[in-house]
Amino acid sequence: MRLDKYLADMNAGTRKEVKIAIRKQRVTVNGEVVRDAAYQLNGDEKVTFDGEEIVYRKYQYYMLNKPEGVVSAAEDARHTTVVDLIDERRRKDLFPVGRLDIDTVGLMLITNDGDLAHRLLSPKFHIDKTYYAEIEGQVTERDKDAFAKGLRYDRDLVAQPADLKTLPSGRDQYEYLDEEGNPVVLEPDQYSLVEVTIHEGKFHQIKKMFEAVGRKVLYLRRISMGPLTLDEDLEEGEYRPLTEEEIALLKNK
Repeated sequence: MRLDKYLADMNAGTRKEVKIAIRKQRVTVNGEVVRDAAYQLNGDEKVTFDGEEIVYRKYQYYMLNKPEGVVSAAEDARHTTVVDLIDERRRKDLFPVGRLDIDTVGLMLITNDGDLAHRLLSPKFHIDKTYYAEIEGQVTERDKDAFAKGLRYDRDLVAQPADLKTLPSGRDQYEYLDEEGNPVVLEPDQYSLVEVTIHEGKFHQIKKMFEAVGRKVLYLRRISMGPLTLDEDLEEGEYRPLTEEEIALLKNK
């Protein structure tokens, strides 16, 4: 691989910027200054840029606990993106695998491995995605049956069968702010805590499924995607590289 491509791939700068840096003797290979941007690397050399070692990684994988207000994109002119939150990234071609709505939080996989992303997102592989949700209204056995059978949530789209289960609330009341910022207090028989597992990922799917049975989603967090489970130690906005074991589990799906 050419030296300038190696550095550009690892986000040391644009191809033009790293060529200039190489000419200015800011790059070394195995301790020796290299001035030729086309210098060919075999892959086992030690490369430094301004004294910092740049280790080449063909693929990078990060688990992110997405916060509210951040968009699931690699670039956006108006909003912070999930990729913007990965401040230690080296690869400049990272992207999120799938998407979460701007007000949905939780597990996101950030990578540049297109083949893996395709396998995780393709409907034919039926990768489970599990969400924790807080719902206005009491979720009933009829709702669970409707989710289990699959349901139509608008004129054109039908959701595949999904698993819906209720969780103990553990609190006397549920408080939230409505769209106008006014406080709303719900009694125990006016809200539900649930987990939902789906096998697809259509636009606003969880929210639309609950709307179809007359319920409203107040809070939504993705907690797992296939074999990958959100690390409970990650606060919203925090991330970490995947472990080798986690990467192997994903690739074996």
